[in-house]
Amino acid sequence: MAHAAESRRYLSHALAEWACGLRYEHLSAAAIEKARLFWYDSLGCALGGSRQDDARILLDHYRDMGGSGPSSCFVSGYKTNPVDAAFLNGHMIRAMDYNDIYWKADPCHPSDIISGPLALCEWLNLPGRDLVLATVIAYEIEMRLCESGVPGVREYGWHHATLTAFAAPIAAGRVLNLTVDQMVQAIGISAARTFTPGAVTAGKLTHMKNTVDPWATRMGVESALLARRGFTGPEHMIDGKEGLYAVFSHVDYKGVKARFDSEILMAALPRSASDHYRIVDCGMKSFPIEALSHAPLTAMMKCVRDNNIPADRVAEIRVEVIARAADILGDPAKYRPTSRETADHSLPYSLAVGLIDGMVTPLQFREERVHDPALIPVMDKVKVVANTEFELLFPKFQPSRVTITTTDGQSFATRVDVPKGDPRDPMTAEEIGIKFHALGRNVLGESGCRRLADTVLRLETLDTVRELTEATVATARPSQ
Repeated sequence: MAHAAESRRYLSHALAEWACGLRYEHLSAAAIEKARLFWYDSLGCALGGSRQDDARILLDHYRDMGGSGPSSCFVSGYKTNPVDAAFLNGHMIRAMDYNDIYWKADPCHPSDIISGPLALCEWLNLPGRDLVLATVIAYEIEMRLCESGVPGVREYGWHHATLTAFAAPIAAGRVLNLTVDQMVQAIGISAARTFTPGAVTAGKLTHMKNTVDPWATRMGVESALLARRGFTGPEHMIDGKEGLYAVFSHVDYKGVKARFDSEILMAALPRSASDHYRIVDCGMKSFPIEALSHAPLTAMMKCVRDNNIPADRVAEIRVEVIARAADILGDPAKYRPTSRETADHSLPYSLAVGLIDGMVTPLQFREERVHDPALIPVMDKVKVVANTEFELLFPKFQPSRVTITTTDGQSFATRVDVPKGDPRDPMTAEEIGIKFHALGRNVLGESGCRRLADTVLRLETLDTVRELTEATVATARPSQ
């Protein structure tokens, strides 16, 4: 029995073998292009994120803690070790909740992970191709993990950073050229440390909402570095004794035992340029709000525009969404947001400010706008309702129907199933560029934005990623 237990091959081994065996030459042209575009989008998000209070607090804290190193932090150029740089840069990407989104069963933001490989690539002075490869690996594993949960860890009360802790060490370990055994150890070290309860996105939200995923990435980088030195972790963290599967097997969801589907996790892992890579299935955000808010906000804006409805004529906005969207985005705390973190996860706020301002951009989440008492009566006009019929269409579609009733008793309804930025209605490079420059021009200036955009759009050709990290640093203080 002891011998059988020792010789068992766990899922960590299979994932490690795949990641260690994948080469840049195996990637499809579509996967390489998407990696480049997701970095373009992510760096724009990071530029905007660098101006958020929580990003400034973290940077000041780590500076006060002291130390130096070979890896750069975006915008400030602060030099530190790869572990801390991965965390600080990952947080900037995540800080505005404006980065990419994938939602099948569980949500995830794979770009929360890619700051880890970047910090290591800069440290090792590696070319852009290595960063592209690690980026594609990060997306592949993170997205498969989210799909494999039935119905998903969010439904069990856990946050998807729990899954990031399994994906992050694989992406980081590939940059470090870990052996299969070292990669297995890295997965075990990282996942043993980072299980995240869903409380961070429930009710009143705090700075931790945008921090838990970057923290899991930080742990992934440190775990890979430790594994390279011979530090060990449990190889059975996914499908072995008291691992991920076993822990969730104790949970009932609507009378059914929670489970993970290993076939979804492992089937048809891409190994050649002719294979399908998950990264091409990931979406981007056209609004800086929680992902399930995009379809209802798009529907409301379209309804207002198509029917020429003035804001002062709106008596009620009825929003029909899937149950989890109603639960996350329409609970009582979301009707009185006191922070940007709560506001960008609030359907009442997003729709109210979109109706009044005619747009929803990072400007709508400045502190003074979030606390504007004039928005309260407008938020109270928003009625969020769970539509059970829509459940049958999710996650293939993200259906939302908005019905606006005017003060004279007229009703106008608009339904949206696929929000802009979804792979079926993707953002173009030009549209990503508009978002990038809007977020970055007050950080790097126009010329700095152009330089960074030019650099990231030829990512796979860079002889060293240091050219990319250098372009993220503000060399002069732009006008505010």
